[in-house]
Amino acid sequence: MGVLDVGSNTVHLLIVDAHAGAAPIPTMSQKYELRLAEQLKADGDLKKSSVKTLIEVLQECNEYIKQHDCDELLAFATSAIRESKNSNAILEKIKTETGIDLQVLDGEHEAILTFLAVRRWFGWSSGRLLVADIGGGSFEVAIGTDEHPELAMSTPLGAGRLTRDFFTTEIPSADEIKALRKYVKKTLETDFAHLLEGEFDHAVATSKTFKQLARLCGAAPSSEGQRVQRELPLQALNKWVPKIAEMTHGQRAQLPGISTGRAEQLLAGAIVAQEAMEFLNLETLEICPWALREGIILRRLDWFPDDAE
Repeated sequence: MGVLDVGSNTVHLLIVDAHAGAAPIPTMSQKYELRLAEQLKADGDLKKSSVKTLIEVLQECNEYIKQHDCDELLAFATSAIRESKNSNAILEKIKTETGIDLQVLDGEHEAILTFLAVRRWFGWSSGRLLVADIGGGSFEVAIGTDEHPELAMSTPLGAGRLTRDFFTTEIPSADEIKALRKYVKKTLETDFAHLLEGEFDHAVATSKTFKQLARLCGAAPSSEGQRVQRELPLQALNKWVPKIAEMTHGQRAQLPGISTGRAEQLLAGAIVAQEAMEFLNLETLEICPWALREGIILRRLDWFPDDAE
């Protein structure tokens, strides 16, 4: 089974060996740093050059899919395509030129499917879960005791979006950082205030931004495998944020676990993580290796177990 994720930062093709009742086992992974969220024009359309590049990447993905003899492809797009004013034309062009029927997920469904993946990873012993995910274009939170969350929310606090909207230089000014922090706090207070009324047993974070921040704060490298417990402590993050703010993109890319493609967005992502943890009174977030892609696979197998075997 192939899973094609057209995200705000990357296009990621994941090919897995999957069947009902088993964990999906990755057999091939290919990533492309397109940073589509940064290619939206002032009028809201995605640039023609970016659409052309995206189609070329998807055509290459088709070759990998054929080589691995995939039985099925689950292809989806998140906030960059979702928010593009010419998204319908883009989706039609993609289908015509590549044959890929790209489905657009809204933020709430991103949160729901990510929550499913986290629940399956940690199991019922985790009790009531809170799951947070910082993407390139949006920030999702879900909470609940079952496999389907009681509450799933999405707000435009993505690391790429905020970097583009608030920072004008590699090393942003104190005023720019202050303005971003004020905006993040206000958004959390407005959109997530009711989360403070509930309780949860286990607070978890997923996806690349949180994973890289955890690695920066001392978590084990990916080479040690998925099953190693990794955490993001707020105390360590608080120490790193002012240091990151004084670094160029090149200097950030030299830090443990920070990729070149994500270095520019690191500060904005760290501020969102920091403010969200403080707002929710979280001293630590545990990192889950599974996220949206795994959630989509698991949901597909739940719906059609006989076909997937």
